[in-house]
Amino acid sequence: MYANIIIDISHESVDRVFQYRVPRELEGEIEAGKQVYIPFGAGSRQRKGYVVELTDEVQYEESKIKDVAGIVKGSVTAQSQLIWLAWWMKERYGSTMNQALKTVLPVKQKIKESPKRRIRCLLSPEALEEAVKEAERKKYKARLRLLTAFRGQGSIHYEEAMSRLGLTASSIKPLEEAGAISVEVAERYRNPLAGMQPLGEGIGTGAAIQLTAAQRMAADTMTGEYSRGIRGTYLIHGITGSGKTEVYMEFISHVVGAGKQVIVLIPEISLTWQTVMRFYRRFGNRVSVLNSRMSAGERYDQYERARTGDIDMIIGPRSALFAPFERLGLIIIDEEHENSYKSELSPRYDAREAAAMRAKISGASLVLGSATPSLESYTKALKGEYRLLTLKERAKAQASLPKAEVVDLREELKSGNRSIFSRRLKELIEDRLSKGEQTMLFINRRGYASFVSCRSCGEALKCPHCDVTLTLHRDGQMRCHYCGHTAPQPKRCPSCGSPYIAPFGTGTQKIEELAVKMFPQARVLRMDMDTTSKKGGHQEILSSFGRGEADILIGTQMIVKGHDFPKVTLVSALAADLSLYASDYRCSEETFALLTQAAGRAGRGDRLGTMVIQTYQPDHYSILTAAKQDYEAFYSQEMAFRRMLGYPPAMGLLTIQLQSPREDALAGAADMLFASLESLKEKGEEAPAFIGPVNAPIYKVNDIYRKILYIKHENYDILIQIRKMAEQRLKELAGCEHVASYYDLT
Repeated sequence: MYANIIIDISHESVDRVFQYRVPRELEGEIEAGKQVYIPFGAGSRQRKGYVVELTDEVQYEESKIKDVAGIVKGSVTAQSQLIWLAWWMKERYGSTMNQALKTVLPVKQKIKESPKRRIRCLLSPEALEEAVKEAERKKYKARLRLLTAFRGQGSIHYEEAMSRLGLTASSIKPLEEAGAISVEVAERYRNPLAGMQPLGEGIGTGAAIQLTAAQRMAADTMTGEYSRGIRGTYLIHGITGSGKTEVYMEFISHVVGAGKQVIVLIPEISLTWQTVMRFYRRFGNRVSVLNSRMSAGERYDQYERARTGDIDMIIGPRSALFAPFERLGLIIIDEEHENSYKSELSPRYDAREAAAMRAKISGASLVLGSATPSLESYTKALKGEYRLLTLKERAKAQASLPKAEVVDLREELKSGNRSIFSRRLKELIEDRLSKGEQTMLFINRRGYASFVSCRSCGEALKCPHCDVTLTLHRDGQMRCHYCGHTAPQPKRCPSCGSPYIAPFGTGTQKIEELAVKMFPQARVLRMDMDTTSKKGGHQEILSSFGRGEADILIGTQMIVKGHDFPKVTLVSALAADLSLYASDYRCSEETFALLTQAAGRAGRGDRLGTMVIQTYQPDHYSILTAAKQDYEAFYSQEMAFRRMLGYPPAMGLLTIQLQSPREDALAGAADMLFASLESLKEKGEEAPAFIGPVNAPIYKVNDIYRKILYIKHENYDILIQIRKMAEQRLKELAGCEHVASYYDLT
């Protein structure tokens, strides 16, 4: 038996493993994740390494393979847990071990070029706003950029201020001399949250908060079982505004008090600021954050703080699941239904399943929370695999669920209204403006127009690298939202030369333009991938809206998830059908979740909220149940369809995606793979069901062609075996050298 081993993870690249022989006396004791001593380098001096896999296959010349020297005694480290998790991900989802290791060990070496100085704001939030107004009045442009950057955060990197904000030392000096800012040498591993807001009472103490009876029951259930040594998995199904976060914090306080550490996953970077600040106000500097907008140096610092025990809690998207905590006691996945918890890169893991496995090997509890749980999680809760805890009322005494109105856009068209704003919605927006209340409008499509098309020949302008139409933006540029290709809008049709070429459809930019024209008195903000591309963009827009500096916030679905703005009393889905007929069996579930979550943004204070759903399908069950906020009714009907059609969670589904820059090679590989797996059909009632191979919903992306083979079976273990068989067949089949394979198990 042989062991493939990574040498000294903290210093070496994980791109290569070394092979050692397992001595007979150590067989049975060595397994994936085990830390061992091995001879390495000149003089065969002993180094520590981690076993990534055991194998009977010799990869090097037998005479050159050395023996494992021994097993490192002591407690299981975070690194060994993560390596074992990588092995499990490789086996379940299909990938190379290196791909899995790069996923769970995202920070592999020290980043030497991390910023050395920070500019810290010394002003209170009120004084900061006065300084911003003064800079605007005196037209101090550089000073204004710096002061605005401090909104929602207490400090920024000096180097970043120089490059991103275009500042100079001379533009910073007057504010420093006035005592408004200070330039400090950054401490190693500085908390990026430090100084974001004045700290309130109870910071860092985990002080108890006043909970409703339902919140208290849920919190007591989890803390009571934790105290008795039970490490369970819980699904908190709470309506929007029911106070799931307060329940999380109560459980976190108990776990941290027991000397353990906590990971909190959130689905959207746009949720980071508001969510993090709620935890920071209660738990103080022992909380940190990770997200994709942080520099490599900043991420490294926070991973080091986690590894050294400098923090008790880390908050971030799915990559935060792999924080190197030695004493992990709790993992929380907020808004667990979100698709962003599934990776689009190999290994295509589901963070909910990976979190369950990490909780198991760490001896931690797992909490999933949502107002619209995924069908998979809710089914497991009904089967008793998860403990189901429900919150059926809003936490704030004066708050209630919003009133929902469904507007039939077919009737609007019949009456002569061709605007994206229905008559009822226009009336309600004007009412909110007169009362000084806020409105949120969302459409799940950014840009100015969906596509540009010729009215003579009907040809739509497509991306030359992808099988999708280009989206027109207000700057006159057409962009592909898959590969980033950009081209100016032509004056004549490239196909037939006709001058009758025009944009069709609607995006966030066009909605913004229409809203400004229709409601000239309103202050309008737009939030989508285009307006939040710069660092801090999400935070800047949300902070501005939260301070009441805008009346209407327009955006994609990122604006209607998890945010809490008490003055918002009107929310509208301008085109609810956009997600309803996508080429995905989950489109009804996603539509229901999106509309329910959107409705939950309205009426979270003491004012009654209204949700307006504009649709061409007002009788669709996902829209009707969302309007009533009736999850159980939606679940019952959707599961009936899933059982009838054989889709998850009623049936397991393995998706094999093949892709290649050569279309002929892809077609041949797909046909050969299908033919080689057809023998499985001979197993009678136990045989899997095959669909395909078919072209992917978007056949070409960035000049890469894609085909998909779907395989259904009730037994997940059988699907895993089929996936392994497919991997092996593709290695053996001739002509597959230019074909890559990816696997997704649901």
